[in-house]
Amino acid sequence: MYSFSALIITGLFCLLAGAGLGVLVAYAFRAKILGQDLEQRLHEAESSMQGYQRDVAEHFSQTSQLVNNLTHAYREVHEHLANGALKLATPAISREILDSANNNLSSDTKAYMSEQRIEPPRDWAPKAPGTKGALSEDYDLRDDHHTNARMPTESADDYDFDGKANRY
Repeated sequence: MYSFSALIITGLFCLLAGAGLGVLVAYAFRAKILGQDLEQRLHEAESSMQGYQRDVAEHFSQTSQLVNNLTHAYREVHEHLANGALKLATPAISREILDSANNNLSSDTKAYMSEQRIEPPRDWAPKAPGTKGALSEDYDLRDDHHTNARMPTESADDYDFDGKANRY
């Protein structure tokens, strides 16, 4: 029948062929397996980001609601004080309180609008009429025959190494 060595050689050949075929199949499906892993990680990151966005939206919604509640409470306190002033104070003081309450917002707006206009910084120095500007070529240059040349009154010999004056 078959020899034992032929059987072993055929077995080894089938084993090598199966291993090679397995490596080829694994290599072919590796991209698909890695792609599925990347897709899963992408979906997890997207769901995490959506949860974060929901948290941020909820936070700002709650903050807006709290600010509205605070504004409403401030308005109620102001109305309570104004009503108390109307009942308990003289008519002149009551009128002043009501006028200040009505003009409070408009006075803030007027104060903001009446502030001085702020100009952007200039890239040139302003000059006095009749003088040379800072960008002039001969700005701050003096002729020697027109100005009195001053001689220095001190020299380096007048000072010690520590910078103190040597005056006797």
